[in-house]
Amino acid sequence: MQTHQFNPYSACTSILIGKNATADGSTMIGRNEDSRAAWAKKFVIHPHAEFDAAPTFTSQDAEHPFKMTLPKIRAKYSATPEWTPKYGLFEEDGINEYGVAMSATESAYCNARVLAADPYVVDGIGEEAMVTVTLPYIHSAREGVERLGQIVEEHGTYETNGILFSDAEEVWYMETGAGHYWVAQRIPDDAYAVVANQLAIQEIDLADHDNYLYAKGIRDFVVDNQLASMANGLNFREVFGTADISDQHYNTPRVWYGQQYFTPEVEQDPESFNLPFIQRANRLIHIDEAQHYLASHYEGTPFDPVGNGTKTAKHLYRPISLAKTQESHVLQIRPDLPATTSGIHWLAMGVAAESVYVPFFAGASTTPAAYQVATEKYDSQSAYWVYKLVGVLVDAHYHALHGKLGDTQKELAIQLGHQLIQTDRQVVDLAGDELVAALDAANEAAANTALTTMRTLTAELITTSTDMSPLNYNTDLNL
Repeated sequence: MQTHQFNPYSACTSILIGKNATADGSTMIGRNEDSRAAWAKKFVIHPHAEFDAAPTFTSQDAEHPFKMTLPKIRAKYSATPEWTPKYGLFEEDGINEYGVAMSATESAYCNARVLAADPYVVDGIGEEAMVTVTLPYIHSAREGVERLGQIVEEHGTYETNGILFSDAEEVWYMETGAGHYWVAQRIPDDAYAVVANQLAIQEIDLADHDNYLYAKGIRDFVVDNQLASMANGLNFREVFGTADISDQHYNTPRVWYGQQYFTPEVEQDPESFNLPFIQRANRLIHIDEAQHYLASHYEGTPFDPVGNGTKTAKHLYRPISLAKTQESHVLQIRPDLPATTSGIHWLAMGVAAESVYVPFFAGASTTPAAYQVATEKYDSQSAYWVYKLVGVLVDAHYHALHGKLGDTQKELAIQLGHQLIQTDRQVVDLAGDELVAALDAANEAAANTALTTMRTLTAELITTSTDMSPLNYNTDLNL
């Protein structure tokens, strides 16, 4: 995630799941966008647009003045931009009208040897622009990799990132390395991957273009700069990535926990540098399980920061869901449906562990009003702040109040899931403007259900909390 000047240590967690690894044949990509504990997000849908002249994208990030010419046709797409464009747009995640999903980015790090050979480019592309200049112009996940790869090669990049792409058939994970190089791997249809702020892709088969894509000249770059012999092929993680003690406490445990959750029979060490990138689950994965992973914090282990472990254990590893999450999303492309109804943008504003994933049809024309309000300080009309307020109230008396939140989250998951099923049935014979209007109404209903319930919970939490003051004193009411 982001590397704003005020937050140089931000980080995210990602999940990618192939179509044959899910219970309903969907492809799924998801990520926690982690930056600051209070940094509001919006949820928008940009309309399809066609311009007479090719527009120019110019970054508003003064430190990284990236600029490029864009195509004349821009597809409709959903996105979650920030409350202010001062540091860049950071649209982060979305689904376009062609049924292609993108999430950017998973921040990672290159080692000094690689950067010495190909330094970062100050006015190159960075996370804040990647969704904006890529997602509206692609018709498949593979095309997304190729477009962004070409941009990185031509313009350079000022950071190292992992980018997620999917469509109804394929899921791809792409990683940039140094100033101009990148690789991408197709997630096997029967597999999943979880990623946590390290370069994750391992062996690249340079001859297998069905499953691997990469920057032109990457082999010569590695050999000419004596980064590796290439005698045994290219292991991108080993050659371009890092492996230090901070990784063992900040990054690898999150991958370990994800693989323990989906593949519990595998015995692994949370601090291992050898956790595989590609893994197979012991079951078909449901959408709520992908969401559960992103909302998790080592439950069932001594490392849960709100669990029963020792003080040392509870603070040993950085959790998946944490206070600095701005929003969490799972982008689901469902099979055997037209693009207008196949893409579901599941969005949990704020901290996923204390929020709820609301299903939004990306084929709609707009988003609910509360999701378009984002402010620097608390605003009761903003969806982001509604969910954040619940988390703040629960955190104040976590063990006394988190049960109320958990019950509410479960009930909302049931209600929202049922509404989604009902909408699917109601729109099956609709098309054109009539279909879009129905999806707009469904999104409005889902938002209203979630926000009304969370506001009711807020009232209950405030009322209950009034008797939990440290200034309280039990006294005889007859005195």
